[in-house]
Amino acid sequence: MARYIGPKTKIARKFREPIFGPDKYFEKRSYPPGQHGIAKKRAKQSEYAVQLLEKQKVKYTYGILERQFSRIFSIALRKDGITGENLLKLMESRLDNVVFRFGIAPSRAGARQLVSHCHITVNGKVNNISSYILKPGDIVGVRERSKSNEVITDSLASRSNKYGWLEWDTTAMQGKFVTTPSRDEIPENIKEQLIVELYSK
Repeated sequence: MARYIGPKTKIARKFREPIFGPDKYFEKRSYPPGQHGIAKKRAKQSEYAVQLLEKQKVKYTYGILERQFSRIFSIALRKDGITGENLLKLMESRLDNVVFRFGIAPSRAGARQLVSHCHITVNGKVNNISSYILKPGDIVGVRERSKSNEVITDSLASRSNKYGWLEWDTTAMQGKFVTTPSRDEIPENIKEQLIVELYSK
């Protein structure tokens, strides 16, 4: 599938939760989309359907494509530890996700755009690869000439989320990826074991 740029509320309603963040339209219509809306009787989903839906939720949440997802899963599979947790840890270590977590961008899609337009640096050098996997100790910052960018300054002004695995320096407009987060620290509502079961078929 190509990167989704359609109505986000419709996708959130499909998964029955606001996966793209606070959404007043989702709150008004939190039932699944479709012609008959809430009144439609829906058949019980098969085990495969539930697993596939969970995989799709992760892809929409982090904004990645099928080929990228398969590549990340294969890396998670080769790592020591629990495969499902490794998968989410790799997702959280992506440059675009960390830019979003720091509050430099208001959304992951916005973070990808900032990265691809060369507004973001990693360890002092411009990095325009959204899928770049950060290592503990890496420094992510805003490029010097981009520090007055209105989108970035507005997003940082409303920044509220703070995460234990990240350290942010407001004055320098840069942050440190201290360590890879544990599963308990990742706030996304994802049942990663279902995805592992899907790939093990």
